[in-house]
Amino acid sequence: MENAANNSDPGRLVLGIESSCDESAAAVVAEGRRVLSSVVASQVKDHAPFGGVVPELASRRHLENLAPVVKAALSEAGVTLDDLSGVAVTQGPGLIGALLIGLNLAKALAWSRGLPMTGVSHLEGHLAALSLGEEPPPHPFLALLVSGGHTSIFLVRGPGEQEELGSTVDDAAGEAFDKVAKLYGLGYPGGVIIDRMAAQGDPTAIVLPRPRMHDGTLDFSFSGLKSAVVRFREANQGADYRIEDLCAGFQEAVVEVLVKKTLAAAKQHGITHLALAGGVAANRRLRAALQDAAGQAGLGATLPPLELCTDNAAMIAAAGCHHLRAGRRLPLTADAISRLPRGGALPPEPAP
Repeated sequence: MENAANNSDPGRLVLGIESSCDESAAAVVAEGRRVLSSVVASQVKDHAPFGGVVPELASRRHLENLAPVVKAALSEAGVTLDDLSGVAVTQGPGLIGALLIGLNLAKALAWSRGLPMTGVSHLEGHLAALSLGEEPPPHPFLALLVSGGHTSIFLVRGPGEQEELGSTVDDAAGEAFDKVAKLYGLGYPGGVIIDRMAAQGDPTAIVLPRPRMHDGTLDFSFSGLKSAVVRFREANQGADYRIEDLCAGFQEAVVEVLVKKTLAAAKQHGITHLALAGGVAANRRLRAALQDAAGQAGLGATLPPLELCTDNAAMIAAAGCHHLRAGRRLPLTADAISRLPRGGALPPEPAP
């Protein structure tokens, strides 16, 4: 049975759990807007020697970290499990082993306290993070969601109401950053390192192609750009060029495509406000370029706080609040979903 004290508003005080990749995270969010706590245990140091995330290692770290992280989030928020009105958990997409650890913990907590539970798409969570800032974007708005695993443009009509207008057909932008950094032995995570090095380089010194810039679609492709960097490196073995210039040129190519496609989407759909979401939303050049382009086009722009760009559980709790209030429940028999269909939405669960 559900906790009778919390039946009146299942979205009042929600515990969010996120474990889709290499961040073990838990948070408590009130009314879908106020973050009472947000705790993240990073695994960057564990995966850095391998130049990327090792799925089995990520799952092991989640087993060690996730329960203590949930306990810390409850303590930081000054609440107990009995105070909660619902539980929200990332159901997909992500690493299947990592997802299952978070999902099973959420099931155990919900079942033991009689709490309603809902599953959240990781992509929707990044969009919901925009509602946690001081000035959320007005609906409807266009969101450019850019992360290590996803690059998409969403039309967001309201909380939990989004339509994917375009997405990557191969590598995500963040994935391309990591692969280029690994190619040059720059370290991990590649996006942060390239962002820092690009600030010391000249983006016009090494000009790289802009993939799918004028194909008439709102889709992205970054595998060709990555291949162009590989060919440049092979053709310039022993040549005198600055790695900072290469980083700046590569970053500029990625940012230009992202921003121009987003502006094209806004024009096609008559949307006057843009937003940025996902881990790559922390990239300084992308933030500046989107804001500048929006201003020149007479559009509004919302940039999320840096702490809400990378994976966190506050965004899962915020999205989960709307699911819970809409009556969406995740049964104890539900499974994790490693890949979602185009559009990024979880399959609907039947109402209880």
